[in-house]
Amino acid sequence: MSRLTIYEDHTPGAAVFCAEDAGAVAAELSKIGVDFARWESPVKLSGEEPAEEILAAYRPYLDALMGATGAGSADVIKMTPDNPAAPALREKFLKEHTHSEDEIRFFVQGSGHFVIHENGRVYDAFCEQGDLLRVPANAKHWFDAGEKPLFTALRVFTDTSGWVAQFTGDDISSRFPVV
Repeated sequence: MSRLTIYEDHTPGAAVFCAEDAGAVAAELSKIGVDFARWESPVKLSGEEPAEEILAAYRPYLDALMGATGAGSADVIKMTPDNPAAPALREKFLKEHTHSEDEIRFFVQGSGHFVIHENGRVYDAFCEQGDLLRVPANAKHWFDAGEKPLFTALRVFTDTSGWVAQFTGDDISSRFPVV
């Protein structure tokens, strides 16, 4: 079940808010400009399908979403525990960073934590299959799917060059282990 846990950024062990209700999660995240929704879709995929098939199945929804956000491209990222690149990718995604554009993700399968660091707080948004999340441009954040990642997600980009991060150099993500 999707969940939002909020901490003061100086007290990693003491949550000040926790909710699993999608409406409550969306309401709290909206206060920092993050959009969250359960995306109910008639598309039923396992996430095991090739990227092209996943993109084709979600194309009508992606077209509407990209039109609403001004995005220019979409792709699929898949991560499995046996992927030899998983440890290096996890290390990269775990470093606090920003993007010059919104980061939009839809979880087709599996789960992961998007952690946003804003206004002296750390917002751990645990997302799973059916969750749509939009982190606004320049928001400090990181992502963790654990040591044995298992997820398939649609990524939507305005910049067609794809995922480009500006790392902050802050080690805060090491103080807030989520998995």
